[in-house]
Amino acid sequence: MANRIMLNETSYHGAGAIQEIANEAKARGFHKAFVCSDPDLIQFKVTAKVTDVLDKAGLSYEIYSDIKANPTIENVQHGVQAFHNSKADYIIAIGGGSSMDTAKAIGIIAANPEFADVRSLEGTAPTKNPCTPIIAVPTTAGTAAEVTINYVITDVQNKRKFVCVDPHDMPIVAIVDPDMMSTMPKGLTASTGMDALTHAIEGYTTKAAWEMTDMFHLKAIEIISKSLRGAVANTKEGREGMALGQYIAGMGFSNVGLGIAHSMAHTLGAVYDTPHGVACAMMLPIVMEYNAECTGEKFREIARAMGVEGVDAMPQEEYRKAAVEAVRKLSADVGIPAKLEAVKEEDLQFLAESAYADACRPGNPKDTSVEDLKELFRKIM
Repeated sequence: MANRIMLNETSYHGAGAIQEIANEAKARGFHKAFVCSDPDLIQFKVTAKVTDVLDKAGLSYEIYSDIKANPTIENVQHGVQAFHNSKADYIIAIGGGSSMDTAKAIGIIAANPEFADVRSLEGTAPTKNPCTPIIAVPTTAGTAAEVTINYVITDVQNKRKFVCVDPHDMPIVAIVDPDMMSTMPKGLTASTGMDALTHAIEGYTTKAAWEMTDMFHLKAIEIISKSLRGAVANTKEGREGMALGQYIAGMGFSNVGLGIAHSMAHTLGAVYDTPHGVACAMMLPIVMEYNAECTGEKFREIARAMGVEGVDAMPQEEYRKAAVEAVRKLSADVGIPAKLEAVKEEDLQFLAESAYADACRPGNPKDTSVEDLKELFRKIM
């Protein structure tokens, strides 16, 4: 079996990278942008940093902002219609996972209208055409949606999120500019950063992991562990480190998948509207403990990447515990709660069944069951 690696056609990294948007648009012969960005980013003038670049270059655009934190089927449907009405020929997605996931779904359906039923995109839909070209500009350091083949949509009617995995949805250009992330509040910086760490650790331990993705994931764990506390404090070094670390994590997990920490986080987000990064941070150490017996020596390397000293002298049980505790400490240091009061005993069966059905679950290093997932959910009550 061959291992596949898919990455952006082009990516720019560093302060001021957004200036390259105009150059890329002109070089590719684009005429009008459909700008996907959420209302808060528009209100706080973050989106304007990009539209100012377009204005200065004389490039036409139209803004679409019907986007929720957990983007819904309706957000996508409205967006597809707005895109067609705009007569745009490319998309600029500005924001976190919500804006980029919405843009990906819009772009896929615009190019593959037979998938107009958004639910038909769940899993690995057999789309035939690359999506409408997307230039992705992340404003959070966490989702890495700018370099992945994944997006997540919320089915409000059925209280569930569904994961779509499609090589046709990857943005052609990623603009990873830490200046675009400098206005993130502390709580959002912390939660998106823990999402990135979860990507790196789950990608490193997933069943499909191999040498090339291990390289990405271990470096991402190292950078994120060094940078997240500083990013929450809004230091320049912390912001720059997280911008890079989350992207590197995305380079890996997009190609090998994730595990049940994400399956469970998707479910918590769909049922309780829990912010995705917060849910990931709560579940990650619990899932790591559950998976430990199936990870060989990988927890030693996780502990090492997170700065734990003396791991080579530790027996297996000790370095596994050290890796989990390093994750717990980082999460606590950046203010993530360990418990979710919304979870009730009567919800556990639905939560567990939903997580079991999630597309990330098969990649988990340890085979699981609905009953196992119920017990894991119980640990955050």
